[in-house]
Amino acid sequence: GHEQVAYNIILRSRLANRVLWVLDKSPINNAHSLYSAVKALPWQQWLNSRLSLTVDFSGSHATIKHTQFGAQRVKDAIVDYWREKGFERPNVDRQNPDYRVNARLHKGELTVSLDLTGFSLHERGYRLEQGVAPLKENLAAAILLRAGWQEIAATGGTLCDPMCGSGTLLMEGALIAADAPI
Repeated sequence: GHEQVAYNIILRSRLANRVLWVLDKSPINNAHSLYSAVKALPWQQWLNSRLSLTVDFSGSHATIKHTQFGAQRVKDAIVDYWREKGFERPNVDRQNPDYRVNARLHKGELTVSLDLTGFSLHERGYRLEQGVAPLKENLAAAILLRAGWQEIAATGGTLCDPMCGSGTLLMEGALIAADAPI
């Protein structure tokens, strides 16, 4: 089903930063309609009130000029949804939440999504320290895929890293050649 597709994208996409599962799109014309649209969503289908959440908000509107204000209204709507259903209030944890809700307001339309990754997917986990000018892992993978490295590796070709920095191109090249999940 949809969950299997999402897991495969997370494991196999070498280029994505985040994977967002769109829950709803609603027209928004002020802060009240933003709050109402978010509160009307069936949060019980997607979240557990006993777990923590955070809200990432981007975009603006004539009545919603600051992303912090937009995030606060979205968070308030989710918390109020749970309280009115008789559940405990979910905790807000900006550093290490169980759920990351993403809200994007663009041209009067609010898109509410769940961030399925929780952190940027360019962080593969093999780099212990950042170099002075590290190449992000997903950018290195994009360069290699654009250069046809997958086909070159499959035919026994060699990868040479002329930049010889922190080894990101070589690591991503090895992962691509091995068809390893990220």
